[in-house]
Amino acid sequence: MTKASTLTFLGAAATVTGSRFLLRHGEASALIDCGMFQGRRDLRALNWSAPALDVGELDTVVLTHAHLDHVGYLPVLMRHGFKGTVLAAKWTPELAKIVLTDSGHLQEEEASFANRMGYAKHHPALPLYTEAEGETAARRIRGVAFGAETEVAPGIRATFRPAGHILGSATVQIDLEDGPRILFSGDLGRPHHPILCPPAPRVASDFLVIESTYGNRQHEDIASTVGRLAEAISRTAARGGTVIIPSFAVDRTEVLLCTLTDLLSEGRVPELPVYVDSPMASAVLDVYRRAIDQHDPGIRPGHHPGLSLQNGPHLEESTTREQSIAIDGLETPSIVISSSGMATGGRVLHHLARRLPDHRNMVVLAGYQAEATRGRSLADGARSLKIHGRYVPVRADVVTVDAFSVHADADELEAWMASPAAAPETTFIVHGEPASSEGLRLRVEGMGRLGVVPRMGETVRLS
Repeated sequence: MTKASTLTFLGAAATVTGSRFLLRHGEASALIDCGMFQGRRDLRALNWSAPALDVGELDTVVLTHAHLDHVGYLPVLMRHGFKGTVLAAKWTPELAKIVLTDSGHLQEEEASFANRMGYAKHHPALPLYTEAEGETAARRIRGVAFGAETEVAPGIRATFRPAGHILGSATVQIDLEDGPRILFSGDLGRPHHPILCPPAPRVASDFLVIESTYGNRQHEDIASTVGRLAEAISRTAARGGTVIIPSFAVDRTEVLLCTLTDLLSEGRVPELPVYVDSPMASAVLDVYRRAIDQHDPGIRPGHHPGLSLQNGPHLEESTTREQSIAIDGLETPSIVISSSGMATGGRVLHHLARRLPDHRNMVVLAGYQAEATRGRSLADGARSLKIHGRYVPVRADVVTVDAFSVHADADELEAWMASPAAAPETTFIVHGEPASSEGLRLRVEGMGRLGVVPRMGETVRLS
């Protein structure tokens, strides 16, 4: 007898964050990704709601990669009683530990700061979860090799393949016993990442769940972007300013270091000191270096030498609060790379508060900025920014360089879907703002296939 199979979109539906997809097959169930909502206040409020599923009956969580919008809700799920297994591709457990502990630490720190300064909306302000809860959740994640089929719940088997987005990122093929195959793209990377191999080709499946972060637009040509970055750095240095680059600690910082290595070696930018002011980014750099040393199959052969920049005279990794404060006090030109990438929290906020009022300085937004984030406000030309309860004037220059994104753009997503493998019956388009998802849906339709943008909380039948 055929078992009933359904898929419920609990997150990343008509929005770009909070990836959570509940798959039920008979009595078994698996949650694909367990992400935190970011951006708009109404979306962030969803993180505080009780899980929209029966946690006690959930067998497993399968993670596509270690970014916060894909793993950041895991500690909350466990607080509500989740006892099942958590599986991901190799390196994701290590990166998730860094991401989740840092997230918990920042939430504790920001709640404490809000309470001290008196600008909290709730009294007292509380963290969504603590650093200790983040570490406990990360310890539950078990790594699986690429290409190995693994039973994750009764009648549900998963196979991870490289997605080329960050180290350990994966597309996840789910095979249901006596049922259909569903392929989850996770976040797809780009064909020419300087460190990682490109995404593995799409495999045949009955259903496809695909991200659409850049579903309606193309990235700028990388050579043009690098040229604009070099010009911006040189112009800022010439007027005695500092370049602040809000950056995701996982992968974006590594890509930026590769680019800066090239620019320095080619003499296209002055020899400025480069500061990576993020303990999280330093920890991630160590994981990437180990993967390179071990010749991991996810690493591009003949990988870019840019991560050796940390041994050169121009880079300093800041891990302590005192070191960060010292960087904030510098009066000479420099480049500061600091998380978070959308300026939603972290040390970069202190650097922005210090540098935004000075016209000599420059902010480089190196990738996607979700709606209702400070990064999006800067990209949209905001003349002031609220940081730690106070408004800061924006007099510094702001430059957006989207080509550093490690998300596939619309052309690259379409090329991946156009694999010669048999086309899916239905393509579900997720993880994008409405215009982006609709743009990709039209492309899917243009390929002669059925594309659907699901609603938040919608359930579809697969069997």
